[in-house]
Amino acid sequence: MFSFLVAIGPAVSVQIPILLSVISMVTAGLIQKLCFGQDGEKEDEDIVAEIMRRRFFPALITHKAWEGFHFADHEIRITEATDCYGAVVWPSALVLCYFLETNSKQYNLVDKNVIEIGAGTGLVSIVASLLGALVTATDLPELLGNLQHNVLQNTKLKCKHQPRVKELSWGIDLEKNFPRSSCHFDYILAADVVYHHPFLDELLLTFDHLCKNDTVILWAMKFRLEKENQFVGRFQTLFDLEVISDFPSLNITLYKAMRKGRVKVRPSKVVV
Repeated sequence: MFSFLVAIGPAVSVQIPILLSVISMVTAGLIQKLCFGQDGEKEDEDIVAEIMRRRFFPALITHKAWEGFHFADHEIRITEATDCYGAVVWPSALVLCYFLETNSKQYNLVDKNVIEIGAGTGLVSIVASLLGALVTATDLPELLGNLQHNVLQNTKLKCKHQPRVKELSWGIDLEKNFPRSSCHFDYILAADVVYHHPFLDELLLTFDHLCKNDTVILWAMKFRLEKENQFVGRFQTLFDLEVISDFPSLNITLYKAMRKGRVKVRPSKVVV
């Protein structure tokens, strides 16, 4: 037996001992729907085997809860916290990390300027950094300590660009901290940023501020309550939204979005 972090509801998390076999069954069920790419869906057993090889847990009880992952040819150890739901690795983050890695040709992050909003433990930012992106990982001030620890521990001397950790409170001082004139992001990454909180207006404002005409948003969302689900409709008033993958068993949808009304450049004719 070992220590594993379990989140109960959006704001309560407890640490309880559970059996490895139970973890294996839960994880297997979680990832059966993780099939991406244009070459068709992989067999469930292939996906399960592939993902299971990338996730590991501490062999012994430790005073801090952590999980391990194998992404982008690296071993990643993520320290979690029991007192804040923002410091837990949620399933949406796994969905987004797996997508980034398995679609690295179509969504090439090398030398791209990337920002993650609501980075939490930093897993998605770490994977994007290991894939070659210049990453800014952001979250609330009370989460920056653990976020900085995870990012530094897993990226130092391992990445082409050392990622930055920066405070971002949605909707607050956006122009001051991320001026439109000088901040240009190729990608905005977001995993499970829509949940039971009173800052959905500020979240939409933040997406709008950070997104340029050519910025691509990759957003993994877990559907919960109707109020939060309505955010998608509001989001679509500003952005063109495309479903990349859908996982009904997890209530998670992976979206790609770009700003509405952007100028679409048509390829010019070649004159010979």
